[in-house]
Amino acid sequence: MKGGRRRWHAVDLAAPEQQPRLIENASKGEPFIIAKAGKPLVKVVALDAPMPGATKRTGFMAGQFTVPDDFDRMGEKVSKPCLEETCEAAP
Repeated sequence: MKGGRRRWHAVDLAAPEQQPRLIENASKGEPFIIAKAGKPLVKVVALDAPMPGATKRTGFMAGQFTVPDDFDRMGEKVSKPCLEETCEAAP
């Protein structure tokens, strides 16, 4: 699985000879769909695969960078006069 996108393979129930290879690939993060007469029936994914929509986004970059103490005041010298309509060209 590259770039966060999954590739799905549809496999018909009439193709049991492919099962060992597909199961091995699914365990490595490459899920597949079992179909019967072209109709999808079951998705096979690894047990440790995240549930759809369960990806944790908050805090995913914790410890990767620091935020300056004056972050909420950065650019104040330029932006405050502009908000008060006494704005001149920024330096």
